Amino acid sequence: MVAGPKSEFGVLGEPVGDTQRRVRLAARALARHNLVHAYGHVSARLDDETFLVCAAKPMGLIKEGEDGDIVPIEGPLPENVLGEVRCHQRIYTARPDVNGVCRVFPRKILTLSTFQRTPKARIGFGAYFHPQPPLWDDPLLIRSDEQAIAFADQLGDARAIVMRGNGAVCVGPSVEECVVIAFYLEESAGTELDVMAAGDTVDSVCFTDEQAAVRATGTGRIYERLWEYMTAGDPEYWT
Repeated sequence: MVAGPKSEFGVLGEPVGDTQRRVRLAARALARHNLVHAYGHVSARLDDETFLVCAAKPMGLIKEGEDGDIVPIEGPLPENVLGEVRCHQRIYTARPDVNGVCRVFPRKILTLSTFQRTPKARIGFGAYFHPQPPLWDDPLLIRSDEQAIAFADQLGDARAIVMRGNGAVCVGPSVEECVVIAFYLEESAGTELDVMAAGDTVDSVCFTDEQAAVRATGTGRIYERLWEYMTAGDPEYWT
């Protein structure tokens, strides 16, 4: 995984109210760009012991000022928190570099996953997952701590993991960056499906290790510009 420089996004230790707003923005951005629907969730780490997950409802319906729930990284999930949020727990435990996690259901990723395939690094967005994201080859929902631990282990140090017939999970150094990564993942899946549709007679090249290391950059406000695009028009963006 290629790490970018420090971004303009929120930091650990900020007031909880600021993190609540950032999580709401992230939730509505994912919904606005059809990366989630009735299902999905997004979270941001608060500190070494807790994280904040969005309200347990369709993310596009989360209202201004509607707070999410604080969840312990270790220990049982609070009663009103969705069962698959245990994946966030296990990822935050295994990955101290991760401060944002989103569970998404992009249409093209869903389709591609039914072939037991994940997108290769054929375009610039795909370079962030070079050579390609891992596949969680189990179509069932993750409803136990044992599954969640194995899931986080399968993710490894990648930026995303594709779930066969069940969407994906994306991670980042901030909640904003994990949302951007979800957008990159779906764009990469669209290209992969186009290449598959073109057939074996068409040669499609992938990024080399060296090319991917250079292209998967965080400079030039790469993440920030897409975040601005994805949150444009949100009533809480400028508050």
